[in-house]
Amino acid sequence: ALGLFTGIGLSEAKAREALRNGALSALLRRAVLQARSALGPALDKATGTLLYNTAARLKDPKHLAFLVGYIARREILTDLQLSAALEYVRSHPLEPLDVADFERSCGVGVCITPEQIEEAVETVISKHRAELLAERYHFNMGLLMGEARNRLRWADGKTIKNEVDLQVLHLLGPKTEADLEKKPKVAKARLVPAEKQKVAVVENGDMGTETQSLLEQLRGEALKFHKPGENYKTEGYVVTPNTMDLLKQHLAITGGQVRTRFPPEPNGILHIGHAKAINFNFGYAKANGGVCFLRYDDTNPEKEEEKYFTAIREMVEWLGYQPYAVTHASDYFDQLYTWALELICRGQAYVCHQKIEELKGHNPLPSPWRDRPVEESLLLFEDMRKGKFGEGEATLRMKLVMEDGKMDPVAYRIKFTPHHRTGDKWCIYPTYDYTHCLCDSIEHITHSLCTKEFQARRSSYFWLCNALDVYCPVQWEYGRLNLLYTVVSKRKIIRLVETGAVRDWDDPRLFTLTALRRRGFPPEAINNFCARVGVTVAQATMEPHLLEACAREVLNEQAPRAMAVLEPLKVTITNFPAQKALEVLVPNFPADESRGFHKVPFHQTIYIEETDFREEADKGYKRLAPGQPVGLRHAGYIITVQNVIKDVSGRVIELEVTCTKSDVAEKPKAFIHWVSVPLACEVRLYERLFLHKNPEDPLEVPGGFLSDLNPDSLHVVHSALVDSSVHSARPFDKFQFERLGYFSVDPDSKEGKMVFNRTVTLKEDPGKA
Repeated sequence: ALGLFTGIGLSEAKAREALRNGALSALLRRAVLQARSALGPALDKATGTLLYNTAARLKDPKHLAFLVGYIARREILTDLQLSAALEYVRSHPLEPLDVADFERSCGVGVCITPEQIEEAVETVISKHRAELLAERYHFNMGLLMGEARNRLRWADGKTIKNEVDLQVLHLLGPKTEADLEKKPKVAKARLVPAEKQKVAVVENGDMGTETQSLLEQLRGEALKFHKPGENYKTEGYVVTPNTMDLLKQHLAITGGQVRTRFPPEPNGILHIGHAKAINFNFGYAKANGGVCFLRYDDTNPEKEEEKYFTAIREMVEWLGYQPYAVTHASDYFDQLYTWALELICRGQAYVCHQKIEELKGHNPLPSPWRDRPVEESLLLFEDMRKGKFGEGEATLRMKLVMEDGKMDPVAYRIKFTPHHRTGDKWCIYPTYDYTHCLCDSIEHITHSLCTKEFQARRSSYFWLCNALDVYCPVQWEYGRLNLLYTVVSKRKIIRLVETGAVRDWDDPRLFTLTALRRRGFPPEAINNFCARVGVTVAQATMEPHLLEACAREVLNEQAPRAMAVLEPLKVTITNFPAQKALEVLVPNFPADESRGFHKVPFHQTIYIEETDFREEADKGYKRLAPGQPVGLRHAGYIITVQNVIKDVSGRVIELEVTCTKSDVAEKPKAFIHWVSVPLACEVRLYERLFLHKNPEDPLEVPGGFLSDLNPDSLHVVHSALVDSSVHSARPFDKFQFERLGYFSVDPDSKEGKMVFNRTVTLKEDPGKA
């Protein structure tokens, strides 16, 4: 084989590389042997290159002999013709091909004369004559080549280049020293960062201008996606005699619209990984003027609860997306059952009595009921539907082998559990493998986007749609998004709740979407994080601090400033300049005072952070100390310690100070925050829930994830103080407490006692990087 491949002009290294690829080497061997039978044992390098490119780029091997025949007859002579031929067979998957149309599309038999090339180049040079004379050899000669080739599609590229060179030389003469000098570089205009570019987006017929996210630019894998109606161009897509008619019907129904769906199971709360799926499904549809369905995969009534349905829709809308329609797999139970009967009638499904335990594992035994008569399976399936079998006594299985080797996946199983929507109508429920692709077909989904672990289900996806002769969408897989220092498994989160490690699914230490909302993460920050991760085939495992950085960017623009003190130290101003409290105007956003102000009372008694005072100032310490005054932020005053009051244990409990207007005093080393006539509040400070990056990894955490809990993941400050400007705040309102971080009002807040969650600190903790 090595000699066979080097004999067509491949280098030994290229030939060995081809041999390592079993599929490529088999196709190339067939191509070479066929060409030799027509042309003899000696093939020139140009023919060999065409044969290699055919074998390497051909998606459907059934067209190999057809294409090699044209190469052997010297009817396809250039790579340009070969590219056109490959595109033609890819776009026309059904046999037989229209030979006349094929040859016309590939330039077979077209003869381009030297006179035609000369005339085309003359025309192009005449068009650009003025620029050529001005720029001479600094002119972009590729432009001339491109325009000449557009006029003569099947002309030889080298011949066109030689003619361009000749005519340019005739016009300009030989190159001068000035022509040989490098063209000076022109400074490029600075581009606006991609995430800030404004673009027009059409959603559900409404045109609006908004910031285009990195995700909406669809870099990476999404660029390879097929256009609606061109499903058959996707690698691995199965084409049947009815495929093209079904695609025509599909386009008539959708009008060529992109349709995606987000299909969560309503048996738990969505987490950060689902945020990527939401962004990708809704974002891809949005970027292409399409629509996205929210479809609940409610096929397992034992684990589904109404609160999960509600929470899922809330989170989708919280992230800024409005579903085109909200549907349920259960909407289609009647149709799915009808199709199951049809599948049995077509000999593609059967009732099986193997136990669940017998079906598990890598190599389960083949079902002894695989070949039972169709009539028998129909009767038994009806008995399943009527409840004549117990749970686990019978299943309906499909006759296929999946990509991972799994044989005959289950389509229906028995569950005597009422369904939240259909009640007691059914005691048999369809599985994911059976339901998902058929629901996609019913809703005319164009791009079924799912995470990489579902790749093994792709074969059953295509098989089932084709077995029933219904429209078949295309399944595309992408890598999951995971975060370190957390768990997102529903089962494990339930264990955390049951053991009291967290309060519930929305505990702010978790990375469920309800938890992130409660902690104060803005939805824009989550969307930006997903956009920066991007869409790739590889799984992405990210550090939490990257999500926190996205939150800081958004909150810096959104969260108005306020002042709060977590560890209050009482300060009495002995020379306070008024009989009653003064009002201080504080900008909501100090960097942009046009965004308004709020009023803060300034009284004889104020409170500062305990950590902002020391009895002895160390070198480098710039805050309040005896002999070292500080400024009060926004107040316009500087305070100086006169007296330090302590309790019986020697702890400082109060300071007596004097104040001076800042415009007449020497500028202090620092300005500190403070509160006066404040509101009492509770503040919850959060750290990572787990100590190790991968709490589920037995090598990293041998005792299991519950043994890895961080005992300091929550610190509650019961007696914090906040300025009165926040008194009317509602749950989920967000603030930047100056010098402390970003905080969000918790739903536990009640009249007279507000509760705040710290979302993130103002800066990243270097110890967490």
